[in-house]
Amino acid sequence: MCGIFAAFSRRRPVQVETIQRATSRLHHRGPDGQRHWISADRKVGLGHARLSIIDLTTGDQPIASADQRLHLIANGEFYGYEAIRRELQEAGHALRTKSDSEIALHLYRDLGPQCLHRLRGEFAFVIWDDSERVMFAARDRFGIKPLFYALHEDTLYFASEVKALFAAGVPARWDAENFWQMVEQGGYQARTLFDGVFQVPPGHYMIATERHIQIGKYWDFDYPVADAAGQRRTDEDCKAEFRHALEEAVRIRLRADVPVGCYLSGGLDSCSVLGLAALHHPEPIRAFTLTFDRAEYDEEAQAREMAAKVGAEFHPIPITQDDLADNFADAIQQAETICINAHGVAKFLLSRAVRNAGYKVVLTGEGSDEILGGYAHFRRDMLLYNRAGQDAAVVDKLLKELSAQNPVSRGMLLPDGEVGALDDVKRLLGFVPSWMETFSARAMKLREVLSDSYLATLGRRQGYRSLLGEIDVRRQLTGREPVNQSLYLWSKTALPYYVLTFLGDRMEMGHSIEGRVPFLDHHVVEVVRSQPVSQKIRGMTEKYVLREAARDVITDTIYRRQKHPFLAPPATLNPQGRLNAFVQDTLRGPILASMPFFDRKKVVGLLDRIDDMDDGGRIANDQTLMFIASACVLQDRFKLAA
Repeated sequence: MCGIFAAFSRRRPVQVETIQRATSRLHHRGPDGQRHWISADRKVGLGHARLSIIDLTTGDQPIASADQRLHLIANGEFYGYEAIRRELQEAGHALRTKSDSEIALHLYRDLGPQCLHRLRGEFAFVIWDDSERVMFAARDRFGIKPLFYALHEDTLYFASEVKALFAAGVPARWDAENFWQMVEQGGYQARTLFDGVFQVPPGHYMIATERHIQIGKYWDFDYPVADAAGQRRTDEDCKAEFRHALEEAVRIRLRADVPVGCYLSGGLDSCSVLGLAALHHPEPIRAFTLTFDRAEYDEEAQAREMAAKVGAEFHPIPITQDDLADNFADAIQQAETICINAHGVAKFLLSRAVRNAGYKVVLTGEGSDEILGGYAHFRRDMLLYNRAGQDAAVVDKLLKELSAQNPVSRGMLLPDGEVGALDDVKRLLGFVPSWMETFSARAMKLREVLSDSYLATLGRRQGYRSLLGEIDVRRQLTGREPVNQSLYLWSKTALPYYVLTFLGDRMEMGHSIEGRVPFLDHHVVEVVRSQPVSQKIRGMTEKYVLREAARDVITDTIYRRQKHPFLAPPATLNPQGRLNAFVQDTLRGPILASMPFFDRKKVVGLLDRIDDMDDGGRIANDQTLMFIASACVLQDRFKLAA
């Protein structure tokens, strides 16, 4: 993994100092070297901060074609690149490095944007095509790797992180409209919290010339319509197909010229990845596990048992509330987004410990819940909207059990409190996904602390109306199983904007760690999307096909265990702890007063009421406090203008 930066100017020359300044802000993504290139006419500049993983000696970037007409900067990994290299060489291409990144350059020369269909992995890259005077930028199918852009003073900028755009001169300002979207539904796949700063959406590419910018889509989920003939398959066929695809995805992600470890929780996802990785790794794998000091959030026992089963080296990393407090601001600055729990801060600390242990690469379990319906709200959808042939009393009983068995999910993954108006969603989809109800209930709590002027400006907008306006509802949602519709919408919002950011790339790359995600290999996803929805959720059992496919490589404890969301203990449950003190001090201090969105008196009123709430109320309102505290950190660290 690396950090990339590009500039394409319509008028003024690109300055070397701008490229160097922006690239240096990405040093944490690429501490092994920084290089840049500027075109002869000084209209184009590329910068690269390198984290050496494959081809440690000749893989420096930018990479140029032999005729110097194409130049590439890339972040990420392309799997199966060896076979493509041989194919390119047989076709007459002269490859100048042994890296995986170079294949994108030559595939682009032969195929143009269609090259993306040949690429497999986690990636974001930019190519300057001097012959066509075109800048081509692309991002992987799920948004695992970030790619931001901004058009400022007739110059188009691309960067792996927003802070590099700010360093290049893009103004640091809040986007009040998208802040509202964050309040309502967690943010867009294409917009950010910052005015004039956007993301190339997952599964999309951009073509930019001196006069035009065009964004195109090259991949989507394309779930089959309900009751499609291809979905009538046996459990054994589905299990075998899924096992083959996932095991291959794990195996190819073990390829590296440096040691590879695993992030391990007590959950089915990371345990399955570790179990399959152990089958293909010649030595015991180092497994890194976060531990917490509250039993309901700690998974050390389950993870330790799993590590013992496969002979992995178990490496626990204890995290306290004080640790979270001391690193909260740094983690938020690195994430460049808002959080609702300190779990991302814990991942930030996990990555630091892994780097200190001498590792650069880890396999992770992210993405499984998004493709297999792992979260509690997807099970709620299955019970509510796939009721055909089910006894209503049994369904109601299961819904109550779901709520009772997931107390830590209250307000986070399951609705808690009053839900806002979602009429537009129901009218368009025919139902309201449970995660939208959950987010809407959280938004209602946030509305209580917003300023009257901000509410008067944007408070009547329904956040999901604009989101659904960006979705091809007829081609991607109409006629699909409700659970698949819910999964699709979640994967266009929470997955790239939160999970793969605050729990993935940004927390890993903050300490120069490359996270590899086998569950988001597009071959695996395309297998899952073709299978019946009952392979995802069966009764109260989530991720059914994974559970069965990985049964031989996981412990019996993990096989039988219900999904436990990865969360850090809420600050509000430990009133005397430093994390709670940090939140209290931040929200009662001057930073909040300088922000254009919140009413300080309302926020202080909430802080004053927290001590009188039961644990359930504290947990639910902790998300509101985390939201505001993280927004304050962004305000403070980036000096954002309104």
